Amino acid sequence: MRRTRGLPFDVNKHVVVGSDTSADAAHISYPYHLSALAAAALRRKAPRFFRLARPSVSLSLFSVMSLLEVITKASAISQTQHAPSDYPIVLDPDSIFAKLTPKLDDPNPMSVAIPMSGWQISQTDSKIIELGKKFFTKLKKKLKNPNNFAKAEFLETLNPFLESIREKVGISIGVDSSNDGYTQILMKKVGSFMGKDVAGLVLDACVGLEIWELVGSLIANGLLPNSCYQNLVPKVVAKRRSDLLCLCVKHASDLGSSELLLILKYFLDPPKDGYTSTVDVRKEWESQSLSAAEKATDKTLSGKKLGIAKEAAVLLMVAYDGFSSAELCLHYLLASKNLDEVMLSAAISKLSGREMKSLLRYLGKWLKKYERFPQVGPCHKASTALGLKACDWVPKLEDVAKCIGVLLDENYSALVLHLEFHDELRSINEVVASLTLEARFCCSVASAADTLKAEV
Repeated sequence: MRRTRGLPFDVNKHVVVGSDTSADAAHISYPYHLSALAAAALRRKAPRFFRLARPSVSLSLFSVMSLLEVITKASAISQTQHAPSDYPIVLDPDSIFAKLTPKLDDPNPMSVAIPMSGWQISQTDSKIIELGKKFFTKLKKKLKNPNNFAKAEFLETLNPFLESIREKVGISIGVDSSNDGYTQILMKKVGSFMGKDVAGLVLDACVGLEIWELVGSLIANGLLPNSCYQNLVPKVVAKRRSDLLCLCVKHASDLGSSELLLILKYFLDPPKDGYTSTVDVRKEWESQSLSAAEKATDKTLSGKKLGIAKEAAVLLMVAYDGFSSAELCLHYLLASKNLDEVMLSAAISKLSGREMKSLLRYLGKWLKKYERFPQVGPCHKASTALGLKACDWVPKLEDVAKCIGVLLDENYSALVLHLEFHDELRSINEVVASLTLEARFCCSVASAADTLKAEV
């Protein structure tokens, strides 16, 4: 086993302890689960009494099977869990590791892990965890009888819980409780201390009571575990909340093929009763485009920022003009860094003929835009320097080309055999041929420039 700063094991696998590869491991007195933050801290400041373990143990079939059993067991527990875990929040590692001491005066250097004592989480963490457990039990009980549970009662339960957390961690929010967005601000400031289990239950309550602004806050602040999206996306689609679907695409790190399929179908063939929320997304893009245009003509900006503003104005103009409201929503999906190509392929393979035609038309629009405006490219600096967040969600030419490739790979036979797709394919082929020719010319010029630089 490779030595890692004096550690006898992989901190991701063994410090979170409970590994039964040695009898000594059973004596370790701290809990089975530590946060990634705690593990990272342990990597940085490893105690000296940890020593290298036997190299052969970690590579044995026994260890591999033990790890598989641990994963299987943990998965089963997570699926049947009816109460929050003992340590649902990210613990403060500094206060924990500073108190750890060897349990034995003369520890065995050949042990897989050295028994330790002194494990104790901070008093603040303990109080926050206890608050979460009480709130979880209380809210779960109320949700058993949803017909008698109204929005006002839910907020009267949620706000005091978040306020208690705020007091424990000592965070000031600077907003009066009478403010309309008070709960959302509280959630943004202290929501990360709720724990994923409590956040999932709060989400169930918000969806059931149709408190969509809080659903959006949970998504946008990254408070939801990935497992929640499997149930959330179908409910959001059923309620025709296009804005929330866009938030899911922007913030969910692991959408499955079934969720991607629902989102694609919704935006490629949008329902009539979802028009209002889709227009809200369009207004957001329009607002960002107008803001970029204003900044591009703002003489008070410095030369560097003014140049960024002009690039952003052209980029957002290209992304906004000529696209329908539903297609503007598709921008988020195409530009997402979290989009898994395997999941996307599985989703695209299940699209209907009408949906495939809409997707081809949408991708064709992008190709024509990049052919007409070859100077357009990513402008992420505008997001941080000028607050033009939409610049982060404009699909690049590479994103468009990748999606076209996936579409052709998954549905080639259908696209070739059905005449209804041929016009779109011919149009795309013409643009691709033009872009390819231009790319070859640019490559030749670039090669010549490199040669001249080398000679000089």
